[in-house]
Amino acid sequence: MLVEKNVPLQQANTFGIMAKALTLVRVSSEADIAAVLQDAGLRVQPKFVLGGGSNIVLTGDVKPLVLKVEIMGKRLVSETAKAWIVEAGAGENWHDLVTWTLQMGYPGLENLALIPGTVGASPVQNIGAYGVELQDRFESLDAVDLSTGQPFTLNAAQCAFGYRDSVFKHASKPGEASGAQGLGLAEKALITRVRFSLPKPWKPVLGYADIDKKMLQSRVSAPSALQIYEWICDIRRAKLPDPQLIGNAGSFFKNPTVSAEQCADIIQRDPKIVHYHLADGSVKLAAGWLIDACGWKGKSIGNAGVYDKQALVLVNRGGEANPVTGGEVMTLAKAIQTSVYERFGIRLEPEPVVV
Repeated sequence: MLVEKNVPLQQANTFGIMAKALTLVRVSSEADIAAVLQDAGLRVQPKFVLGGGSNIVLTGDVKPLVLKVEIMGKRLVSETAKAWIVEAGAGENWHDLVTWTLQMGYPGLENLALIPGTVGASPVQNIGAYGVELQDRFESLDAVDLSTGQPFTLNAAQCAFGYRDSVFKHASKPGEASGAQGLGLAEKALITRVRFSLPKPWKPVLGYADIDKKMLQSRVSAPSALQIYEWICDIRRAKLPDPQLIGNAGSFFKNPTVSAEQCADIIQRDPKIVHYHLADGSVKLAAGWLIDACGWKGKSIGNAGVYDKQALVLVNRGGEANPVTGGEVMTLAKAIQTSVYERFGIRLEPEPVVV
């Protein structure tokens, strides 16, 4: 185990915010976690688990011990008549995993192509795009309790998946159990490996306007998994900035859900609002449309800006030489929240973790 001090994190977060970890340990195996917990000085420190840094806003130097997850590996665990069970280390790049599964002939993750971040972060956020969420393909995960060092496994029910939500985003309440029971695991566990159930027979998940447009352009009515993968990559590249070129954390706000009555009221005032009816009778609104309707697309506060092609994405306009600060990002985010609430009566909830 190598303990590093004052480690720059600008390259370790996709926003490109300049900050440093006061203490950092790279976790490439469960043995590294055990070594941390056996060290008298490190064991008692608060801990911050860092994956690909694609869903965080750093507002200053990180004082807790940073555990940089770098556990690698991809394999087919088993194959049944109903599914392929694929496992990946938490440090693997998510998009690389999606690409690998298709190359190996295990379709099912293609709609989630080009989502930034690591495999270990995917269940924390319950990532999703174009009709598929992580929970739809999830089998189980392995993790380590950062208090006791005990390994445990969680199934989908124990992960308590919700819209961009899981048990890993919530702290346990006083008197509530944690660890293997899967309750309140925020800052208490480090995910080491994730397993996915990729269903047989494979069926394409379609029905989104962007995908329908690709089908018409290509004159393909029954696309393969690889075709959908390539379409999703094209769609995302056209709409979203590449973090390697323009710092960002992807979609900054969750799409809010309202009642059918609330939606009808908004439609009376704004008939063009983009919305989706859900199975439970509620309606999901497009947060990007709400932000754009308030005039924020292309606007900036300091070096924090709203992407001119997609209002749901906040970007680093200062680049690497004069990077945005976490304070600027959050000032812009709060101004957007205020505008949307004043016009629509809806409170937007940020997706990234603010550190």
